[in-house]
Amino acid sequence: MNTHGHGGGALGMTEPHPFAPAIDLAQPRLGSRVVFATDDFFADKSRMILPSDPVWIADKYDDNGKWMDGWESRRKRTPGHDYAIVRIGIPGIIRGVDIDTRHFVGNHPPHASLDACIAESDIPPDDVDWQPILDRRELGPNRQHFFAIQSDVPYTHLRLNIFPDGGVARLRIYGDVSPDWTALAAQAPIDLFAVENGGRALACNDERFGTMHNLNAPGRGENMGDGWETARRRELGNDWVIVALGKPGIVERVLIDTAHFKGNYPDRVMLQAASLDTATKIDAEWIAASEDWPVMLPTQTLAPDAEHVYVDELALSDTISHVRMNIYPDGGISRLRLFGSPVPGA
Repeated sequence: MNTHGHGGGALGMTEPHPFAPAIDLAQPRLGSRVVFATDDFFADKSRMILPSDPVWIADKYDDNGKWMDGWESRRKRTPGHDYAIVRIGIPGIIRGVDIDTRHFVGNHPPHASLDACIAESDIPPDDVDWQPILDRRELGPNRQHFFAIQSDVPYTHLRLNIFPDGGVARLRIYGDVSPDWTALAAQAPIDLFAVENGGRALACNDERFGTMHNLNAPGRGENMGDGWETARRRELGNDWVIVALGKPGIVERVLIDTAHFKGNYPDRVMLQAASLDTATKIDAEWIAASEDWPVMLPTQTLAPDAEHVYVDELALSDTISHVRMNIYPDGGISRLRLFGSPVPGA
């Protein structure tokens, strides 16, 4: 079972993080931005949340010195420390972070800490109530650092403090989106699987060329890498992915988009669904049981680079919380949309 990814994909999947199925709230495509840094002389602060893996280009220099893929401040010659502030595009409860110093060797910060706050403005006012969520921790060169966060507050901003200066390649902020379901219910039907509505991809059997977490990203896929794509299947069977809705609901319309997948789209697709306890542990037994879930969408033939909309074809009108998408035999899907109405109290 592969639940986290191992390369490719628009989300820049790197070392499997220990906070799955939480998503990276710092993704720019969710509206997140680095809005302030005390200093970014050597490397612009915006690079720190780029979705791609950080890269090393040996002979690349700019007017300020060696080009680095991340955020890097000058050598501090005065008291204090540097910091950068990220505005989280979709506020969420932070479960963990990855402070990634890859390619920073000799110029990485020896220590870092994190604070978070709730504010309406891009840059929080001076009197905002910053809450410490990660005490000062040691950082090493050229590696990812995963730290668990104990919090139940949907924050809007995160402040990365580095002591005293240096470079951070990437900052990933893993968490759970906290939608306003009262407001969303009034807008129904909505995409119950959309990342902005709390939907999450939970598990899949393969994501060789594109992570399953692209399936519910905003907008249409930008290219073939911005979708879920499996390796070429050389044995019997089929590939699959299991997703959770942001809130249990009744799905009225399904959209399956094979945008940019032209010679590698699945031949067919079939959906199954169930209403389950969302706190259930996702393990091999749970995944095996999903093979027997009721059919939500009978097998349909897909076309390349196209949006496929299903309404009358849906065979299930019950409240559901999870969907299993089976593709035959393999291939790539750009987006999965599950439009419907959330069920109050579910």
